[in-house]
Amino acid sequence: MRYDRPAIIQIDDCLVSDEILTEYFACDYEKCKGCCCIIGDSGAPLEEIETEAIEKNYKIFSPLMSQKGRERVSETGFFEVDADGDLVTPLVPGSEECAFAHFDGGGNCFCSMEKCWFNGEGDFRKPISCWLYPIRVSTLSNGMKALNLHRWEICRDAFEKGRKEKVRVYEFLREPIERYFGEDFYSALSEAARMLNERS
Repeated sequence: MRYDRPAIIQIDDCLVSDEILTEYFACDYEKCKGCCCIIGDSGAPLEEIETEAIEKNYKIFSPLMSQKGRERVSETGFFEVDADGDLVTPLVPGSEECAFAHFDGGGNCFCSMEKCWFNGEGDFRKPISCWLYPIRVSTLSNGMKALNLHRWEICRDAFEKGRKEKVRVYEFLREPIERYFGEDFYSALSEAARMLNERS
């Protein structure tokens, strides 16, 4: 682990913004009601292997989707290609709603995949880009990965809740970070955070 400059930390082949280690964040579902699933100009980013997992589990979670969502998947398949050429989840036409969204009787929005996963159905929880949010992961031209903090107005309450509860971004996202990058990576991240936060 080394510091390239005050704002960037290198761990293995990843460049990590120090905001991930110093900023506070904790999802506040009571405030947002899952609106991240229905607001946005593009679907959730997908890795190619995830499109296969979605197809494999589709029959399990599709009954929880809206009729319009199922129709969209029937038309486009399990993913779309956005304006940047990236694989993303399909959106319901005429809206910003993810085709895989599920709404309960109270109008609350959930991921249909994750809803089934929590019930012990299926072996795919949800796209890692959703699970890692507000961390955004991109691949650089040299093959390294860049981890940056994404600030979205609809998550304002989550940043506030994190500050109140003293939960930093990387702490809130420990499970998906360990799942995607490994436990050793998270340990290095924690040590870097300790060093950074002792300085402040």
